[in-house]
Amino acid sequence: MRWERLFADLEGQLAAGVAEQGRWDVADLVRAERAQVGLVDRLRAAVGARVRVRLADGGEPLEGEVVDAGTDWLLLGVAGHRRAVVPLTALDVVSGLPVAVAPPAGRVESRLGLAHVLRALARDRASVTVRTRGGMLTGRVERVGADHVDLTPDAAGSGWSTVTFGALCAVVSA
Repeated sequence: MRWERLFADLEGQLAAGVAEQGRWDVADLVRAERAQVGLVDRLRAAVGARVRVRLADGGEPLEGEVVDAGTDWLLLGVAGHRRAVVPLTALDVVSGLPVAVAPPAGRVESRLGLAHVLRALARDRASVTVRTRGGMLTGRVERVGADHVDLTPDAAGSGWSTVTFGALCAVVSA
């Protein structure tokens, strides 16, 4: 009888140890999975959520609904019907971002980079305010290159300004 209790106790300890090890293994796997998650995947899963973003220019934060997100840009619906295209490189802080994660982008979706979005604005002759690390410009998106955008100011008689993608913090529709 005593031996049976001893072996039953040992089996119980072994089962508890196996269960504890299983919990640690699951926790390690969860941490490893989280380490693979990119910000863009969380932003794509947040479509419809309200977020607040602080940008590298140190200006007023933008607050609005996540409308879409691409490989290197975020589209926010801000006050009224205005939209703001924000390069991910200009994001300092995102508040209110859900923890959900979207699956990786497909081939077509992953090709729609910042230049593609800016070319759509140029095609529509949209009037915009461009926030850069050095200040703000207003005008129309004229041309979009591989790493820069030309902006024609609203003021008559002024030539265009060329802004590098690296300096862009947000392009906000008027």
